[in-house]
Parts: sequence; structure tokens; C-alpha cells
Amino acid sequence: MNATKSYRLILADDHALFLSGLTGLLSRRPECTVVGTATNGRECLDLMHSTVYDVALIDIDMPVMNGIEATEQAIAENPDAKIITLSMHSDEEYYFRMVEAGAKGFILKNSELDEVVTAIKCVAEGGTYFSQELLQSLVGELRPQRSSVISEEQLSDREKEILGLICKGYSNQEIAQELFISKRTVDKHRANILEKTGCRNTASLVIWAIRHSLIEI
Repeated sequence: MNATKSYRLILADDHALFLSGLTGLLSRRPECTVVGTATNGRECLDLMHSTVYDVALIDIDMPVMNGIEATEQAIAENPDAKIITLSMHSDEEYYFRMVEAGAKGFILKNSELDEVVTAIKCVAEGGTYFSQELLQSLVGELRPQRSSVISEEQLSDREKEILGLICKGYSNQEIAQELFISKRTVDKHRANILEKTGCRNTASLVIWAIRHSLIEI
């Protein structure tokens, strides 16, 4: 029997009770090993510099340096950094700011622990994860903004297929296995999709796909 893979986590939140509770809950899961905790963005960045980790879960509202600033700086220093936003806020403003900053996932603090662990696994393996509750709350805001300029020909059928899997959180390797093509081919398609849509990162493709009704929520 294969041993359960454990992901090394950094947690950052300025509410001591929440941070302690989440640390305790995740530490009881075989998939998770908490390697550091921080109470502000600056402490979190220091940990990311000095600690070997797989995923950082970062709150937005923190003193000294907030989660958005910390994420922007972390991604500027290491574009491959895997960051999940933990927030009480489900509104559009916070979502877009963290996606633009480079977060690979966004989950709400009232999420079930199983969903948090699912998000960690997904992002750690190279995918993206966004709370279904969050996406549902955004659909009403995004759908009316659908552009009349978008055409069915903007993306090829294969690109739409790959986009759908990206939005489900599949990594490039998983997409390659699912579609029986090489990872290099997936890499090329993903780059083409980003260029055609004008998205800065793969996380923002989720919003683009919702905005243009290419995926179901």
C-alpha cells in the first residue's frame, strides 16, 4: 500500500484562534504537514524565504503587510510559488485582486476541512482551485458582462477542451494523461490559450471562461 503523500504548508492569518485551530485541524490530516505559521504578510514572506514548503495559505486582511501585497511579492520573487487565498470575503474585488497577484486558489474560511485539503492537493500538484461557493456568488456579476466580440473560433475545440480541464484544476501532466497527448503539447496549448485570452495567469482563465460562458458552474 502506498503511503499518503504529505504536503508542507505555511499558514498566515492574524487571528490567533483561527490560525491555531486551522493548524491543529490540518496537522491531524496525513496529507498535511504545517511547517510554519505567520501573523502578517511580512512574517509569511520571511518563512517562504527560509522554509521548504509546497503551498502557502494566506489571509487577505493582515497587519504590517496584507495578503495581496505578500502574494505579489512572493510571485515576483518566485513565479512558481503556490499560494491559496484564505478569506472571509467572497466579493469580486478581493477575488480579482488576489488572482491578479498570482494566487492559484481561493477558498473561504467557512469551507469544510475536506475542501481545504482538496484545494491544497490540487494547487500543490500544479492545478488551480476556487471555492464553488465563491464562483457561484460571482456568476451573477460576471455573466452580464459577456462580450459580443467573443467568437466560437477564438479558441480551437482542443483548446476549449484543455481550458475546461484547467478550470477543473487539472495540472498539465494530468491533462496530458486525460487526453492521451504529451505534456509538451499541453504546455503549448496552455500558452496559446493565455495569449489568445489575454489572461496573465492560469488562475484568471477561470474568470475568463465564466465571463464567456465556456464552463458551467
